Amino acid sequence: MTTKLMYAVWGDAASALRDPALHAGLTDAGARRLQLNLDDEDVSPAMRIPTGEPIRAVVSVWTDGDAGAVGEALRDVGSRRAGWRVDERRRLDPPEAPDGERADALANVAVLRRPAELSQEEWLRRWLVDHTPIAIRTQATFGYVQNIVLEALTPDAPRVDALVEELFPSAGMTDMHAFYGSGGDRAELDRRLGALMASVGRIGADRDLDLVPTSRYTYRLAPPSGESV
Repeated sequence: MTTKLMYAVWGDAASALRDPALHAGLTDAGARRLQLNLDDEDVSPAMRIPTGEPIRAVVSVWTDGDAGAVGEALRDVGSRRAGWRVDERRRLDPPEAPDGERADALANVAVLRRPAELSQEEWLRRWLVDHTPIAIRTQATFGYVQNIVLEALTPDAPRVDALVEELFPSAGMTDMHAFYGSGGDRAELDRRLGALMASVGRIGADRDLDLVPTSRYTYRLAPPSGESV
């Protein structure tokens, strides 16, 4: 059974993460697919929201093997790493770029933490059922992937309840109308912002949030078990 693992990486890690030797090590560890979300120079104009030291990369690994082996393959990447096993929900499938090529998008990764006043059940209902369609309607989103944290994989992993990846037009890094899809209409922009922020507040994502702007790269490392190349 293929499992999705996600790792936050701090410190300078872009070169190490794109190194073919690392990809070979992940393949040996049982990884089938790799996705890199890198806070690099291509997204330098975009907004960041850190809760502490900024996260510089988010690594997603789909594996048929042992999570410990994947973590071991990543052990020397960056200055610090934290990992989680997640349940992926693909609400809008991001368009795929060729292996190793940067997707033509601003890929924001939001690290969410459930507010203490909400139960897990109520928080998931508000986020997955109520908030998701509002987020899609009020922004120029063309890729939306939700990842619910099932368990931490590293002993010092900070408390995280979900990681969300949203793809926007690259122009959205500097143009709010391009980001929100408001077509240059200020009143429509304000309406969309108001609706979105009200919904964001209901799930607690207006606080205790890390927002990481990234460039998105995907790699096919090996075929799933039983499938030939």
